[in-house]
Amino acid sequence: MNLLTILLQAAAGGSQWSGILMMIVIVAIFYFFMIRPQQKKQKEIQKAREALKPGDKVITAGGIYGKLKEIGDTYMLIEIANGVHIRVDKASIFASAEDAQQK
Repeated sequence: MNLLTILLQAAAGGSQWSGILMMIVIVAIFYFFMIRPQQKKQKEIQKAREALKPGDKVITAGGIYGKLKEIGDTYMLIEIANGVHIRVDKASIFASAEDAQQK
């Protein structure tokens, strides 16, 4: 027990810089393995949404398949059946149906 106490006190004395270094390493790991890939994926989805035009087949985040009829500033009008149109927010368009079938 005495040896354990000495080792813990020795480790605690030099832990100021090692604790700061460990926090920096953890932040870097989170950034490179979690945050950065998510940002890249969001940029790709945004580019795909901007490239859509009326007549394209799309899939919404809720899983609804349809054809774009109109694109507004904040919404898209989708035809899901003959004569049945729904208005959805642009952010809810997940992907082009052609892109989803390729993956």
